[in-house]
Amino acid sequence: MDLKNFNFAPLYSLDQEWALLTSGNENQFNTMTVSWGGLGTLWGKPVVTVYVKPIRYTYKFMENNEYFTLSFYDEEYKKDLRLLGSTSGKDCDKVALTKLTPEFYENTVTFNESKLTLICKKIYFQDLDIKQIPKELINKFYKTDPIHRMYIGEVIDIVDRR
Repeated sequence: MDLKNFNFAPLYSLDQEWALLTSGNENQFNTMTVSWGGLGTLWGKPVVTVYVKPIRYTYKFMENNEYFTLSFYDEEYKKDLRLLGSTSGKDCDKVALTKLTPEFYENTVTFNESKLTLICKKIYFQDLDIKQIPKELINKFYKTDPIHRMYIGEVIDIVDRR
């Protein structure tokens, strides 16, 4: 797909529709629902930014793989996305509990039912600095949970079925 002509509303899509963050390969992968993230440009490259806490099973896949996908779905899959965000892949094959079918690319995984998938190559990561986060947000999001790790991935391909 021509990245220069790509048209997408990330603020609405991430916050209201949610997305799946998936990392791994054909032999082993995990996916989780995300609603935090962004799309933009960094170092002259189109990028995706996502956030994962180290307590999430997907974290180890993000750490151990060079590629990940961010995929978006029609409303009919909201129940599946809710399940994928609330069930751990450590405990069961949570994808088998959904209507989603894994679709393998050379370096990563998405799902056949996605209306849009951004295939990304990890180019940067860093833990958020708790000292830079406003106190009311620390109390809301990090009172008992660990801090998120930010991952930035270069968008290297787009699968657009819209």
